[in-house]
Amino acid sequence: MLIAYTLHSARMTHSDAPTTEFAWTALGGDPGLFPRLSAVTRSGALEARLPVRELARACVGACVLAAAELGARRAGLADVPEVRVDDGAVATAFVSERHLLVDGRAPVTFAPLSRFWRTADGWVRTHANYPHHRARLLSALGLPDDASVEAVAGCLAERSAVEVEDAVYAAGGLAVALRTPEGWARHEQGAAVAGRPLVERGRLDSAASRSLPPLAGDPLSPAAGLRVLDLTRVIAGPVATRTLALLGADVLRVDPPGLPELADQHTDTGFGKRSATLDLTAGRHDRQVFEELLASADVVVTGYRPGALDRFGLSAEALAERRPGIVVGQLSAWGAYGPWGGRRGFDSLVQVATGIAAVEGSGEKPGALPAQALDHGTGYLLAAGVLRAVTEGLDEGGTRFVRPALARTAAWLTAGDEAGRGGAAAEASGSREGSYGSGPAEGSYGDPAPWLAEADSALGRLRYALPPVSFAGGPSDWSRPPGPWGADSPRWV
Repeated sequence: MLIAYTLHSARMTHSDAPTTEFAWTALGGDPGLFPRLSAVTRSGALEARLPVRELARACVGACVLAAAELGARRAGLADVPEVRVDDGAVATAFVSERHLLVDGRAPVTFAPLSRFWRTADGWVRTHANYPHHRARLLSALGLPDDASVEAVAGCLAERSAVEVEDAVYAAGGLAVALRTPEGWARHEQGAAVAGRPLVERGRLDSAASRSLPPLAGDPLSPAAGLRVLDLTRVIAGPVATRTLALLGADVLRVDPPGLPELADQHTDTGFGKRSATLDLTAGRHDRQVFEELLASADVVVTGYRPGALDRFGLSAEALAERRPGIVVGQLSAWGAYGPWGGRRGFDSLVQVATGIAAVEGSGEKPGALPAQALDHGTGYLLAAGVLRAVTEGLDEGGTRFVRPALARTAAWLTAGDEAGRGGAAAEASGSREGSYGSGPAEGSYGDPAPWLAEADSALGRLRYALPPVSFAGGPSDWSRPPGPWGADSPRWV
């Protein structure tokens, strides 16, 4: 039986600018807890034409408030711990992949064929960081595997942007034509996304409530004792599970052995977690091991395109039957609906399709946000949704799902443009009643050093961004550094 509900289903308006209060309400949070939240605001953090700083603060603020709420509930505290969000910590964390150093070496971010290209009628952006995506891109363009940047540029210059988009996606690759916000609003997928809640949340059955042991100790770890099966890749999903690991969850990331993650990307998002590989398509042993993991998991988080894991019995509905009372987090790029519901996507591509790149551009050239803010922001919203689902399940039971989408977060960001920036700017100054309590801006953001740390690991000496999710009495850093991809045994601690 489907007992689905949504907390906010109206089309986004300018009044829905990125604020923590809006995010907390969309997650079903108790408005009475909002005064527990305060902020340190800093000019210069994540500067952009769109209200990126406000969006980042809102996503993190909602996540940390959800963590404090669950921690207080499990520890039997009379009051939810005070929560303070610092723009400096948030801005640093939102570009954590850029701050990472491994034995002093800077990370590799985008591959040469992941970039903007001029087309016959505009611009297109491709994503080819993974070898299989690069191969599919070149195949769709009729180019050899060793094609140069110049050869790709020449080929794309002769085609229309939408023609490239369609051809590359048909080949299983990734390319998106540049659109304006108005163009995206007219697109069928844009309209479908705009009509959805910021985070879709639902209850799939009336399974009995699940109990968790009470918490004690220092620090207070709200997710302690939770087993999280992490089936995500790239940034957004791993940021969510990295946050759950920070809060005490036993997070085990499982990948197929033939699809390795980019090494630096995995290092950045692997803090607090373990990493194992299982092949669910060949042989009974790996499938049996996976089923044993699932049988005792409390949370499953997926980040593959919608429907890709259904054949393994990992749809929310199938999981409700197999593991009643579980929390299912399902991340997608475009949403699991509309004509693009089954498409792959990345932050950089969603920025291009939704008009963000056009807004942030200069002259005729498209631009980009100062961070992969859709990835990071959606990751914190996903973690917040999981935490809120666990809290609700303690009282009401039920198998619950949480479904954010990068394109939906993009709609929220662009709703804060123009007229919407008034609400976001008021929040930043501390003058918007009920947003953060009180307090003016407290400085500027320049040197990220206060929010960086170093640690030894099996991968070498790491410099990394500290987590922005913290509350009074809670953890301030991960309990373990990341390890090599796939190096851990597929078992719970």
